[in-house]
Amino acid sequence: MTEKKFTENKLAEIDYMQEWPQLLAHKTIGVGLTGSFCTMRKVLNQLARLAELPGVDIWPVLSGNVQQLDSKFGRAAEWRQALADLAPAVRAPICTIPEAEPIGPQSPLDVMVLAPCTGNTLARLAWGLTDGPVLMAAKAHLRNEKPLLIALASNDALGLNAKNLGLLLAAKQIYFVPLGQDDPLKKPNSLIFDDKLLLPAAAAALQRRQLQPVLREF
Repeated sequence: MTEKKFTENKLAEIDYMQEWPQLLAHKTIGVGLTGSFCTMRKVLNQLARLAELPGVDIWPVLSGNVQQLDSKFGRAAEWRQALADLAPAVRAPICTIPEAEPIGPQSPLDVMVLAPCTGNTLARLAWGLTDGPVLMAAKAHLRNEKPLLIALASNDALGLNAKNLGLLLAAKQIYFVPLGQDDPLKKPNSLIFDDKLLLPAAAAALQRRQLQPVLREF
């Protein structure tokens, strides 16, 4: 009992904002990228910081939309090239369900991050659907009872998707990058993750801790 209490107190004392580089170094980290294209550059900027850590091994998994769709925020080929530019810390992306499935039996990842995570992906994860490589990777990873971190970016997070957000907030092994309303007057149902907290939140999730507070003001 004394040893457990001491361990929990030590975890509570960790300053994840300062210590995330040490905690994430030499770790194998999955990153599922889905089609919130307006936040993609923010995620890639954080992955560039992560790729600088010693011994880090990053496994990107791309949704079908990220692989195929061009938008005003960037072209699909641009996202692929940005990941390729971060080699060798970032591996060649996983792009199919068969490629993602071995994450379950092989258990290679220490932590997996869905960043950015659309409301569409959030809903499918909440209801146990596996219809793409990102969801396959996420569910395969959760099978091993390892932490999954969600960086949510959804215009409907406080609307019809709110029930799915609630389900996952209460789920075991699932954590969230702190998030808030990015435009409460024009988009009152919208929530977006704080990209500055993506890596500290990943370090906390690796320690089975939720970075607090979860709700932030922009």
